[in-house]
Amino acid sequence: MTAEMANRRCGNGEDGFTVGLGLFFRMVKFEHTVFGLPFVFMGGVLAAEGIPAARTLIWMVLAAVGARNFAMTLNRFADRWLDLKNPRTSNRAEFQGILGSGRIFVLMVAFASLFVLSAWMLNSLAFKLSFLVVGIIVLYSYSKRFTSLSHIFLGVILGAAPAGAWVAVRGELDWVPILLFVGVTLWVAGFDVIYACLDVDFDRAENLFSLPRLLGIRWALFVSAVAHVGTTVFLFLAGHMAGLGVLYWAGLSLASAFLVWEHWVVQPSDLSRVNFSFFNINAWVSVIVSAGALADVFLAAR
Repeated sequence: MTAEMANRRCGNGEDGFTVGLGLFFRMVKFEHTVFGLPFVFMGGVLAAEGIPAARTLIWMVLAAVGARNFAMTLNRFADRWLDLKNPRTSNRAEFQGILGSGRIFVLMVAFASLFVLSAWMLNSLAFKLSFLVVGIIVLYSYSKRFTSLSHIFLGVILGAAPAGAWVAVRGELDWVPILLFVGVTLWVAGFDVIYACLDVDFDRAENLFSLPRLLGIRWALFVSAVAHVGTTVFLFLAGHMAGLGVLYWAGLSLASAFLVWEHWVVQPSDLSRVNFSFFNINAWVSVIVSAGALADVFLAAR
């Protein structure tokens, strides 16, 4: 679908709302909420040592939804012309009807406001930190134009999920959320480096920056593997400091095996399974680790 067709499709009045809503959910890949939301629940449950209060839980989830959709919407907007040129993302032309209209600014302001408002409704520290997160989201969306470390910025955004949930419940930081933050940051940065290997040639042509372009695919994959070793180490330390037991360790062991599998299926000479690695394997990592932690907390509570 061309950008002109997409503009016409979004602009007609027959089913504009339905089409626009469907395009929006596809544009922000709403189904990929699975990457971050389990860690939100994990951070909140660990902080509360059980189920957080209903009010806290509601605002915590709304904050996560606001931050994630603000980040995805801004990222699509920032890359709207690059996506049209990139063979891997050229099918995103269908989103130009949204990205090329004033609605995109309304959406971005709405989701950013939802995030900041939710943080304000939680506590003062959450409110103050929300502005830092918004700034990092903006920085990430444009970072590949000037630094090869954009993967770290993305990691920080998702790493804020469990740490932010902890702050939402307790109104303070501690070593457990900090260790979770570092572990999730390294996990996300690691798999984003793998995904960026698909765009090395395009990045060179457009003078964009990434670790695969800077180091080459082989060394970038090595850095990714080291980051995922770090993920296991920091999640282990977080679980130890939180006093978690056998169910968490079983979950972390299984998730670590998934990370090994991820690096086994993606080789410098064969990137054909990068999408499988990125979208399938990593979705299970967050679910398994978080499920282990939650099960352990609730079992201990009994």
